[in-house]
Amino acid sequence: MLPERHKTFGVKVGKIQVGGGAPVVVQSMTNTDTADAAATAQQCFELAQAGSELVRITVNELEAAAKVSEIKKRLLDVGCDVPIIGDFHYNGHVLLTKYPDCAAALDKYRINPGNVGHGKRRDEQFATICKVAKDNGKPVRIGVNGGSLNQELVMRKMQENTDQNLGRTSEEIVNECMVISAVESTELALECGLRNDQIIISCKVSRPLDLVDIYRELARQTQQPLHLGLTEAGMGAKGLVWSAASMGILLGEGIGDTVRVSLTPRPGGDRREEVYAACELLQSLGLRTFAPSVTACPGCGRTTSTTFQQLAESIQGYIRDKMPEWKRDREGVEELKLAVMGCIVNGPGESKAANIGISLPGTGETPRCPVYIDGQKFTTLEGSYDELSAAFQKLVDDYVCTKYAKRETPLPAAAIPPSSDHVTITKKSLKVLA
Repeated sequence: MLPERHKTFGVKVGKIQVGGGAPVVVQSMTNTDTADAAATAQQCFELAQAGSELVRITVNELEAAAKVSEIKKRLLDVGCDVPIIGDFHYNGHVLLTKYPDCAAALDKYRINPGNVGHGKRRDEQFATICKVAKDNGKPVRIGVNGGSLNQELVMRKMQENTDQNLGRTSEEIVNECMVISAVESTELALECGLRNDQIIISCKVSRPLDLVDIYRELARQTQQPLHLGLTEAGMGAKGLVWSAASMGILLGEGIGDTVRVSLTPRPGGDRREEVYAACELLQSLGLRTFAPSVTACPGCGRTTSTTFQQLAESIQGYIRDKMPEWKRDREGVEELKLAVMGCIVNGPGESKAANIGISLPGTGETPRCPVYIDGQKFTTLEGSYDELSAAFQKLVDDYVCTKYAKRETPLPAAAIPPSSDHVTITKKSLKVLA
């Protein structure tokens, strides 16, 4: 059973609704130089194809702001209408007013209340961004970060803790200040003329348990849609585990309307990894379905043959390659479940639980591979790895063609979120974006 969702206002970001009962939205952020319009448009395209439903870009200087409308045009020229969010720090009030084309092209503005200014100038510059958003009919995200929190607020609360001998830890005070900053900034945005259905908020920190505490409090205090994510999740397994541990708890409680898994890529790594991770997180909790899942045996002393590992890898690659076509032409194919198992212990059971499952022989077992379709034994395969792979792929093809109805109107290719793996961009797209 899915958890009851925290009730929030619905905010439209381009074509995508965040909150208001809409499915939890996946988003990501480019790491290109935004002033390089071709590279940034290319990465936006790749992230969108990987399943990112919103893409944020840095808008940090005049050269970047001047290129935003070109980036948007390049994407639309290849049929990619993914909403683009502008990430502003320090000088957003200047860039949005100096470059009205940038303000018009973006689908949402991110405001960090901790570095939009100080004292009276803070409110003035914050109000300037809100006015631009109001005039252009755009939503904003009020994005509070633990690393750039309003220090005036923190020092005031620290002093209050000392003067009143409250005995609170510095972490508790910082967490409280983050919620205060988000709530007060939301009130200021409303005073500036924005509506509730134009405001998304976030309070990002880098420690999972702090994130859980903060968002539980936000859910008690506000009905604005909530953007979830650790501000710096980290690299590799650490980033994946910490993100899943914190966001999994909150999503399991019905808290969160859009997510980003902020992974640190390895040098030269693939930015899409954070999109795949977010899709897998939501799919693992039953909140969204993005692509067919493959259950595969981890292997043990009973599985000295590597055939099941090779077959699991090849079928995942095959799904990756076929998913754009399947998703375009077939209804519901992302619900497909496959199993590739390595011995008789769990092989038949897991295979029966999948739409299509194959149980390969373990050490000492008869070299035959029973295949199950929708819980019933369908056939037995034998032969070399290449023969098994070809036969299993044909079974998958046949199943997709017979079990999933053809769409009356195929989806446009650029709008298809493929499986959570690498995506090949067409030559036409490369030509337009380059």
